[in-house]
Amino acid sequence: MQQINEEMLQVISNETKNSIDDISIVTPTIYTDIFLKCASSHNTDVDNEHKITDYLLSKKISQFTDLQETTAKNAKKLSESTDKALLAIKDKNETILREVLQETQNLQREIERLKKSVYRDELTDVFNRKWLYDYSLEDESQRFKNSGTLAMIDLNYFKIINDTYGHIIGDKVLIYVANQLKKTNESVIRYGGDEFIIIFSASTTKNDAHKKLNEIRENIIKKHLVVKESSFKVSFSFGICEFKKSDILTDVIELADSNMYEDKIQIKKRVTGIY
Repeated sequence: MQQINEEMLQVISNETKNSIDDISIVTPTIYTDIFLKCASSHNTDVDNEHKITDYLLSKKISQFTDLQETTAKNAKKLSESTDKALLAIKDKNETILREVLQETQNLQREIERLKKSVYRDELTDVFNRKWLYDYSLEDESQRFKNSGTLAMIDLNYFKIINDTYGHIIGDKVLIYVANQLKKTNESVIRYGGDEFIIIFSASTTKNDAHKKLNEIRENIIKKHLVVKESSFKVSFSFGICEFKKSDILTDVIELADSNMYEDKIQIKKRVTGIY
């Protein structure tokens, strides 16, 4: 029996999540039983789970500390550049102003790099939930800052793909779908697992959003993804809901989710599996 590691823990966690999707109430005991069964299917010993948990926690804390240190350094640089700029303007010193311009441009690039690490999903390189909360919603109220249209997207038969071809192929499917969704030229967010959200700007109507997503879906359905000597198809379902400024995110997602449920029934009549 092999010892559990970070990668295997992620695989077992994903399989556990997929297994409990259809269970309406999940108690800690039920979750533990399913987790242990998934671990057993991989011939994996979870006795040292606490060590892995400690490692992952330490890793996250280290990343957070590094981010804090980098942010503090950048704030110091910005303060110093501001002081130099004010002095240069006062003395009309063009040489120092050029130096400040260069420093500010370097700092701007560093800030963009930091924003990417904070607001991008590591796997698919689309936005993450934090971006959604920070850029689209009012502070802590979860109310939208502006009007627009939200699309909720969920991959069909994704568990079958994972079970059949493994999680590495599953990850590649998520990357592929994310890249296709980017063709909307709108804000694409990986909301969790195989779920994505797209925030369409107010200038895009609900019908236009539906047309764009349906076109992307039809193109995806026509293609077969090749794995060694076999191939399979990918599809997704989506639900769309318009929202106004100050609407609550959870209410909008609930309506989009309801619309997606109806769409999933219809699309699964056409696409009955992955082959």
